Amino acid sequence: MDTSGAPAPSPDTDTRDRTTRAGTADPGVRHGVGDRRPGRAEVGEHDTPAGETSHRGGSARASRRRRTLLLLLALTAVTSAAALVLGLLSWAPDPPAPARPLTVAEAERLAAMRVTNLRDLRAGVRVTAGEGAARTDLVGWVDWSRALLYLDVGGPGAGADRGLVQSSGPVLVVRPDPTAVPTPAAPPLVPPADRWRLRHLTPGTSLASVLDLLLGLAADRPDPVPSAGDGRWIAQEAAAAGTLDVFQGSLPAASPTTAPAAGTATASGTPSAGADLSARYWLDRDGRLHKLVTRLPGVGPLTVLLDRIDRPTLHPVDALGGRPGLPRALTEAEQRRWDALPARLRGQGGATLTLTAPVGVEVNLRGAGWLSWAARTAYVGVADLGVPDRRTLLHRDAAGLSRTDVPADAGGGGTAETPGRPPFPVPGGTWRTSRSARDDLDLLVDAAVAAADPAARRGAPVRVREDLADGRTVDVVEFRTNAARLRYWIDRDGLLRRVELRTGPGAWAQLDLSPAVVPRLPPPPRAAGRPRGTR
Repeated sequence: MDTSGAPAPSPDTDTRDRTTRAGTADPGVRHGVGDRRPGRAEVGEHDTPAGETSHRGGSARASRRRRTLLLLLALTAVTSAAALVLGLLSWAPDPPAPARPLTVAEAERLAAMRVTNLRDLRAGVRVTAGEGAARTDLVGWVDWSRALLYLDVGGPGAGADRGLVQSSGPVLVVRPDPTAVPTPAAPPLVPPADRWRLRHLTPGTSLASVLDLLLGLAADRPDPVPSAGDGRWIAQEAAAAGTLDVFQGSLPAASPTTAPAAGTATASGTPSAGADLSARYWLDRDGRLHKLVTRLPGVGPLTVLLDRIDRPTLHPVDALGGRPGLPRALTEAEQRRWDALPARLRGQGGATLTLTAPVGVEVNLRGAGWLSWAARTAYVGVADLGVPDRRTLLHRDAAGLSRTDVPADAGGGGTAETPGRPPFPVPGGTWRTSRSARDDLDLLVDAAVAAADPAARRGAPVRVREDLADGRTVDVVEFRTNAARLRYWIDRDGLLRRVELRTGPGAWAQLDLSPAVVPRLPPPPRAAGRPRGTR
C-alpha cells in the first residue's frame, strides 16, 4: 500500500513507458521483447520470415547450377583446345597424286590448246624472262588472230629494249623509252602516234625468242596428240578460272616471224636438238592456257601468264598499217571524189609535207619540206635516225629525182626526229640524179607528186576504212601501181591528206600533207653527163 498519498499509475501509462524505453534503447527494432500483441507470434531478433527464407534458398540453388554450368563449359573449351593442338601437331597433308602419263582425253586437250587460243582471238599477257639482274618483264596483249603483239618491256635486264613494242607478223616496231621505270605496266590501249621505229631482231636473241613463243601459242590446226612418253599429268591447282590441270610437254612450234634458233621448236612442231621438253602448261577444262613455265636457250627460266578476261581489240600503229578495216568497193560519192582528185590537187597548188618512213632494216627516216602539184615538184630534207648529224636533200621535178648529203646544220637543222625544212636557195655541191625511183623514199615522194596525174593511177581502188587525219574524216583508199602498193587518205572535201607506201620490210611509210602556199622550188645543179640511175 502506498502511503505517500500519490495516486497509483494506470496500466496504460505503464505500458507506454515500457514501449518508449524499448524504442529508445534500440531504435532499429520496431517491436521489442515487451511488444507482445494478441494473435501474433513472438519474433526474435535474428529470426527471418518463412517467405524470405524460401526465396534465399532458391537463389542459392540457382547460383550453384550456374557455377556448375560454367565449370562444364570451361572444361569443354579446354578439352577442345587441347584436341585441336594435338591434331595440328600430328596433322600431315594428304600426299599429292603422283605424276602419270596423260589420258587420251588429256592428250587431245593439250594437242588442241593452240587451236583454242586462236579461236579465243586475244588474251592479256604477262611474261617474266630470265632471272636476277638479267630479268626482262613484258606486259600487254597478244592478238593471235592477226599475229599482233603490243607490249611494254621493262625489268632490270631490258636494256635498249625498254619501252613499247608492237609486232605484226615479221614486222617489229619499237618506241624506246630509256627513262621508263624498271617495272613495266600495261601499255596505253591507244598507242602513242610518234617516235615509233622499225627494229630488226636477230633470231635466237632473248626478246626475239620470247615474241616468237608468244605468237607460236596459236595455230589453225591441232598439234599431233602426244604419245604416252611425250606428255604427263603433273597436278591440279585451284585458280580464279577454276580447277587447272598441270601438264608437262614439249614447247610449241616456232612462229614463222623468225627462223628457229638452235634449241627451239621447228616449224613442224618437233623440237630440235637441245630443246627443253619440261614445259608445263596450266589448262582449264576447255583447253584454255592460263600459264606456261619453261626454259628457253639464251633466255633462262620463262613464265607466261595469260589473262582470259582482259582482251581488248588492239590498234596497230601507223607503221603497221593502222586499224584493220573491211575493204570494199568505192561508193558512188567516193568514186566521184577519187575521179576528181587530180584536178582538185592541181587547183589547190601545193602543200607542206612531213615524212615518217621505216624503209629498211634499222633505217628509219624523218623529213619535212614542200610539194607543188601545179609545178609537179617536191623538195624535202630527210634525216636518218641512225645518222642524226647528217641530212639528205631530195628534189623531185620533171627531170627526175636528185639527192645530195649535207651536215645537219646545212640541211635545215632541227633534230633527227623532227628535222627542219630544207634550205633556200638550193645548195650547190654534188647532186645525184635518177630518172626513176630507186628506193622506197623515191617511190613515196614520186607517188605524192603523181597524185595530180590521172595516168599515174592503175588498178581498181578499194576503200579500206574510215579514219582521221588532222581532225578531218578521211576515206583510206588503197590501190596498186606497177611498182608499189599505195594508200591515199582523201577527206570529204576531196583533198589529199596523206600518202602511204608499203615498204620493202612490210611496214608502211607516211607522207602527211597540209594545204599551203608553196614557194618556187628551183632545180638543183646537176652534173653534166652523169650516168642515169647512179647515186
